[in-house]
Amino acid sequence: MNDPCGLGYDPATDLYHLSFQWNPHGNDWGNMSWGHATSPDLVSWTTYKDPILTPTADYDCRGVFTGCLRSTDISGNAGSLTAIYTSVSNLPLHYKLPYVTGSESLSIAISEDGGMTWERQDCNPILTGPPEQFNVTGWRDPCITTWAEAPLSKGSALTLYGFISGGVVGQTPTAFVYTVDPDDLRKWEFLGPLVDVGLNLRPSRWSGDFGANWEVANMMTLSDGNVYRDFIILGAEGCLPSEGAIKNGVREAGSKREPRGQLWMSVKASEKRNSDSTDEALASYAFSGFFDHGCYYAANSFWDVQASQQIVFGWITEEDLSDSLRHRQGFSGLTSLPRVVELMTLNNVKKARNSSLSSITSIEVIPDAHGTGNFTVHTMKISPDSRLSRLREGAQKSQLVDIPLSTTAKVMTALQSTKWEIKAEFSVGQSCTRVGIKIPHTSGKTHSIKPTCPINPPTNTLLDSQDEKCTTLSWTPDSETFTIDRPHLDNAEVNQGFETAPHTLFTFLDEQGQEIEETLRVRAFFDASVLEVFVNDRTVISTRIYYLEDHCFGPIFFAEADTAEKDAQPAAVLMKADVWDGIGV
Repeated sequence: MNDPCGLGYDPATDLYHLSFQWNPHGNDWGNMSWGHATSPDLVSWTTYKDPILTPTADYDCRGVFTGCLRSTDISGNAGSLTAIYTSVSNLPLHYKLPYVTGSESLSIAISEDGGMTWERQDCNPILTGPPEQFNVTGWRDPCITTWAEAPLSKGSALTLYGFISGGVVGQTPTAFVYTVDPDDLRKWEFLGPLVDVGLNLRPSRWSGDFGANWEVANMMTLSDGNVYRDFIILGAEGCLPSEGAIKNGVREAGSKREPRGQLWMSVKASEKRNSDSTDEALASYAFSGFFDHGCYYAANSFWDVQASQQIVFGWITEEDLSDSLRHRQGFSGLTSLPRVVELMTLNNVKKARNSSLSSITSIEVIPDAHGTGNFTVHTMKISPDSRLSRLREGAQKSQLVDIPLSTTAKVMTALQSTKWEIKAEFSVGQSCTRVGIKIPHTSGKTHSIKPTCPINPPTNTLLDSQDEKCTTLSWTPDSETFTIDRPHLDNAEVNQGFETAPHTLFTFLDEQGQEIEETLRVRAFFDASVLEVFVNDRTVISTRIYYLEDHCFGPIFFAEADTAEKDAQPAAVLMKADVWDGIGV
């Protein structure tokens, strides 16, 4: 399985729907169909054994590709569900190959029974191909949404917009934008390309490479309650390949995967665009960042009317296994945990840990109007859906509070399963060179230590464990880099490379005029082989941990400092850590 698609909420049945690209006949790519699952809460799911759409019509005989869901019929009436998808009649499709017009079209299927059965419509395909004036690299993955600041075509009052992902050969990746009649979802009118950013735009290490072709581009307007910004979340194909860094003889994980990225971009609607032109871009680049730095791709989203928030699901890939190991495993690919995206606003920002604010291209920096020297910072907030706390029911919980950490003092709690959640908060000292969490995959050698905090004193042990048998989540202040080191395996068929992401901590000026640095907040979910890590709700890394042991141990919370300063203040303080062992069981 790969791309999530057909996401949405059906008020008629009070159920969420999640479809996904699926090969029902094997765990190699092919026979692209829509699998289907429903949930009352985005946490517990019913997955159906048969696909709801398979490649059986002339116009989709080569694949029912990714699309979106509307909780209305094609005339906008409530009570039905409408799936709008890319229908494929010719393969192969690749941004490097000459595009065959007619290979991809836009089609519709409707369900009148809450998503159990679906009927293709006689009007299919409703669009037979991309705009004729463009030589495209791709044209697929429709998304329908609103866009408050969109330049309207010919004074139209339509409020729905369709975005189809792709690119223009030799010019730019983009999304092709249409107006969609809310009273007749079959009527799409082309407005123009969303942006023209050129090939392989890479503002800095904070923003990534925007490639040559986009997939599953989702447009959304995000707010903090006061201000809003327009964002697009996209999968970028055709990123420039990188050899990756090497550490302890191990090469960075991304260098061994497809050269693509899961990114986001904030855009500003064009005020000077000629309303009669469909060649000019409708918006311009503002700032951008990574949506996920690891093995996560094809993020798709919907507006959750129940919770009034934008929900994103993604595809956790299986690229780190050889084909032979993947075939033996019997499945390939998973759907991520649901994420919530919002506009993050940080007020009274003075500085970042090391980088200048102007060099961090994943943030919008607005100087204080009163000349205080402070700044307001905007970026995308990415956090786990709060309903995931239901996975903790029945889990074993342990907690640590206010524990100084140094090079010689580490603490751990009891962890014995491969299904857990960790939520930790560190105050990081200026002498700290590295701080984080180690998850041993073997029991190692343990020694009892004396509890060091008066509140909720832990019955902990200090664990001597070889790093090569650990999964280690750590932040290095000097380089402003968050890293996931994966356990070493004696198997060349597994990508064991480490994951990295640029990450900084901001310093704020409080009401008393004192500079206060924010804490390092790490939240991690692990499920047998899938690890999703959220740092300060703005840096996310997903990865796979292929270790044969059926237990984890620890976690060990640690911090390191320059040896010259090891007897001074602690390198860091573990302010609070909650560990839930056995989640979702």
